[in-house]
Amino acid sequence: MEVLRITDSEFAQTIQSNKKVVIKFDASWCGTCRLISPKFKKLASDERFQDVAFFELNAEQNPEARKFAGVNNLPFFATIEDGNIKSTTFTGKIERVEELIADLA
Repeated sequence: MEVLRITDSEFAQTIQSNKKVVIKFDASWCGTCRLISPKFKKLASDERFQDVAFFELNAEQNPEARKFAGVNNLPFFATIEDGNIKSTTFTGKIERVEELIADLA
């Protein structure tokens, strides 16, 4: 599955129209965000997670989504189920992200 980049204007509809969602919050200046991005995209193609929708969002440019998820550091990941936050983490370790997604799937 493809990882789509969304903004505040699409955020509410995105989390309501997808049952299971994982969002990577990032910023252009965040080196760790850039390093983990290809690994995050690889997880989106993992067969185990085919029913999970993957998104990326610039935390600096999208304050509404950032506030909703409680983003306090980057890279920040949030899993959302049925429009509600299920879990969040600030991490540069893809293994931790994979655990969150596996718990959602």
